Parts: sequence; structure tokens; C-alpha cells
Amino acid sequence: MKYRTFAKNEQLSAIGLGCMSMSHAYGTPDDPESIRTLHLALDLGINFWDTADVYGNGKNEELISKVLTENRDKIFIATKFGFRTDADARLTGFDARPAYIKQAVEASLKRLKIDTIDLYYAHRIDPNVPVEEMVGAMAELVTQGKVRYLGLSEASATSIRKANAVHPISALQSEYSLLTRDVEAEILPLCKELGITFVPFSPLARGLMTNTLKLDELAANDFRKNLPRYQQEHQDNNTKLAEGFAELARQKGCSPAQLALAWVLAQGDNIIPIPGTKKQDKLKDNAGSVDVQVTVQDKQNIEALLLKYPNIGDRYNENNKKFVDRS
Repeated sequence: MKYRTFAKNEQLSAIGLGCMSMSHAYGTPDDPESIRTLHLALDLGINFWDTADVYGNGKNEELISKVLTENRDKIFIATKFGFRTDADARLTGFDARPAYIKQAVEASLKRLKIDTIDLYYAHRIDPNVPVEEMVGAMAELVTQGKVRYLGLSEASATSIRKANAVHPISALQSEYSLLTRDVEAEILPLCKELGITFVPFSPLARGLMTNTLKLDELAANDFRKNLPRYQQEHQDNNTKLAEGFAELARQKGCSPAQLALAWVLAQGDNIIPIPGTKKQDKLKDNAGSVDVQVTVQDKQNIEALLLKYPNIGDRYNENNKKFVDRS
């Protein structure tokens, strides 16, 4: 594994591990396989793990704790707060009030069975709570020793600047992949300017760029069934795109996932993607991306392919979009 510098002091694996799919959003959980995958991550040197209190209504944090507690010094753990859900784990709103933040961090610490969270994110920006007030409350957690570093997710440039003026923001997590590139115009340069590590989630476009995703076989409760990009009207375009990308990877002697992740890594040395998986074979494949070098010709070939198949569809539906900060 190769490593990248985080917050000037930490050495984090260049490929992190997104743990959401182990307990949430993608099909049926498989806890035994997930535990094996977590142990394999340690063996591969993947020390940056990402979860959230909303994943499985806390079940993902509890699952991770089974490996985290006995390997605490080997793992840099990130979790998030803010989404409120009903008993069926459906999102009902977002809450970044200081009083709720205090409750949320205690609940996460209890489920993770640790004393300090390495990186604590606001999962979104609450339009009803000033950013300065939210980050001020998060900063108190650092002073109290409950949290080491602060992060934001899906935040606008304006919110990032406001937050960073209250307390250093060490990480920004937003969707970024070959198919979702909104952050390139303003967010990526701002992260460079402020010394913020950019953490792309869904760097494989929720599996689309692996050329293994079969939309017709998705489980009824799979999150992607609700997203425009994974609907029938875009299927022909995206199937051909994935197949074309797989051919570029074949010519290069790597897997499609490795080429897609290597492309993300090549966009900046302050970028640490967190592809999610519950399966050991996919984790091994993802880890191999750090050894793939993306050339100028590779980038040109990829851009030409993307231009050939532009009908990729939106990444979010209207309900999901309302939680994305556009201030």
C-alpha cells in the first residue's frame, strides 16, 4: 500500500475503505464476510476506514467495532453525524444543532467502543443551522478529546470557507468519479488552497465503472434503484461506456476498477478515495490501483470515451439533491 499525508501529521492509505455497503443501501448485509474484509484491509495496509451513524441506523459502527477495538492503533476511523431516520432507516431530515451533535458523538463512541474518533464529519450542511454554529460545536468535541479532526461532506465552497474560519477543516468528503465531476471547478482547487484532504465517495460510480454492475439484478432495496443514473433510460449508454472503459483497462493490463481509482488518485496528491465493498476480492482489486500509473494518453482516451457516451444520467434524485449544500 502507498500512503498520503493527512493534516500534515497522519499517514493514511492512498485507498481507504468505505464501509457503508456492509450494512446499508446495497443489498443484503453479510456480517461474516464483512468482518473478513475488515481484517484483510489491515493485512493490505488500508488504515483509513469510513462509516457513519446513519449506516444501518448504527449497525455499521457496531460491526466495525468488532475489529476496530482490538486494532485501535492500526486504524484511522472516520464517522459522520446529522441524518435523522425513522425505524425503517429512511431519511427524515438533517440535524446539525449543537445539542444534537453532543448526543450523536456519544452514541457513535459507544457503538464504536472507543474513546476518540479520529475524523468526525458533518454528513451534510444543515440549512437551518449556521455553519459557524455547527463547527463551533464540533470544535468543542476536539477540545474535549472526543474527536481529533473535523470534516464536512457535500459542502459548498462558501460553507467550507465559513467552517474553516472557525476551526481547521481537515477533510471534505463528496462524490467524485469519472462520471461525477462537479467538484473540479471550485471545490478541488479550494481544498488545495486550504490544505484540506479531499475524500471522494463512490469513486467507482457506485459500481458502474467496474463493468460488473447488472442493473436488472439489483435487489429491491438497493439504493441505486432510486437514482436516475441507474435507470433503464440510461442503461444502453452506460453499459457501452462501461464496456469501453473495461477495454481501456484491459489494454493497460489492469482491472476497470483499478483504472477508475488510479484516475481519481491522479487528480491530486491530497485525494484519498474510499471505494466501498463488503467483499474480499473487490478489496484486493481496489488496493491494486495504487500501482497503476495513468498517462497523458490514458487521460485522453478516457475523455474521448466519455464524450462518446454522454447520456449518463444524474447521480441523485430530487429527494437526495435537497441534502446537497448549494449555498
